[in-house]
Amino acid sequence: MKAVILAAGEGQRLSPLTNVRPKPMLPVANEPILARVIEAVAAAGIEEILLVVGYKSDRIQQAIGDGDDWGVDVTYVKQAKQLGTGDAVLQAEPHVAEDFLVLNGDRVTDSQVLTDVIERREATGETVMAVTRAEERSLYGVVELDGDRVIDIIEKPEPHEIDSDLINAGVYAFGPEIFEAIRATSTHGELALTDVLSTHLDARPIQAVPDRQQWFDVTRPWDLLTVNAALLEGEPVPDRASVDQTAALSAAVAVGSNAQVYPNATVLNGTAIGDNVTIGPNATVSNSILMADVTVEAGAVVRDAIVAENVTIGPNATIVGGKADVILQDSVHRDVTLGGVIGDNAVIGGAVTVHPGSFVGNGATVAHGAQIDGRIEPNGTVQ
Repeated sequence: MKAVILAAGEGQRLSPLTNVRPKPMLPVANEPILARVIEAVAAAGIEEILLVVGYKSDRIQQAIGDGDDWGVDVTYVKQAKQLGTGDAVLQAEPHVAEDFLVLNGDRVTDSQVLTDVIERREATGETVMAVTRAEERSLYGVVELDGDRVIDIIEKPEPHEIDSDLINAGVYAFGPEIFEAIRATSTHGELALTDVLSTHLDARPIQAVPDRQQWFDVTRPWDLLTVNAALLEGEPVPDRASVDQTAALSAAVAVGSNAQVYPNATVLNGTAIGDNVTIGPNATVSNSILMADVTVEAGAVVRDAIVAENVTIGPNATIVGGKADVILQDSVHRDVTLGGVIGDNAVIGGAVTVHPGSFVGNGATVAHGAQIDGRIEPNGTVQ
């Protein structure tokens, strides 16, 4: 059985991080989300993968290549326009002649649920969907069951429409008949795969398989921090080869290759230090993601932050960390843990204070001693 992985989306709510990379290439615990998805597919015994790519597809192809690192064969299929997950699956039709698995490239899942979905498809010959539980069900497709059968799917419902505690986990098993069902589903905009399934529920019953394993979705910036910390939980203190003996390094921390942690620096739980990162003397980093080539200079403090590639955080600068109200796409999210998001190639000067919930655009420069509270546009300068 082949696996079709949907990795064409942009992830606008994760801007500025997704301005230069597609959402599936965002790192958690020092590994792109998509790489973790491929690991799960390979662990489930699948050897052929179709990757449906679109936005910034070159970043995916450069990182994943032909799949040899995972012992799988990867073929790329291009979705030229972002017309929804239904259209994305349709792009795989020329390459699929039998049953196949579909899953999202931006959700960390476990190989066991993939195996369970495949086995249910082989046993019943019906469409199969994995379902799981989530706290914020209105972000997803809410699924209502009658026994093991799906009887209703409501995509991103209003709170008063939610009667079930189950959501669509984004893992499916289909036969080639799904392509005709996609073409037969009318739409006035993007075509979601769940629209296709709910439209054809009577004619094509759907079997539900519970996902009781590890399942993480990254929809908003603070989700990255939550997933990163969860994946690091239980990890031992990493090898100290590149860490000064006077530095303090907690467990539940990841340290990339060629990273350097200098004297009396402190790296606390839930932190992923990417490749070639430098953490200067007396600096403190906690519950944060530092992507490749970041420099945290002496005495700086970084808490609850996502710091993109090639960023410099100056001496004695502080990303305060903690709770904030954050506006994303005109929606207010209250009391979320997000110290800040620092875009690629930004420069945070010495003694700068970044208040919780702030966003600094790619290439922006914040001069010595400035206070940041809100959003700084890409390539902007704050004196």
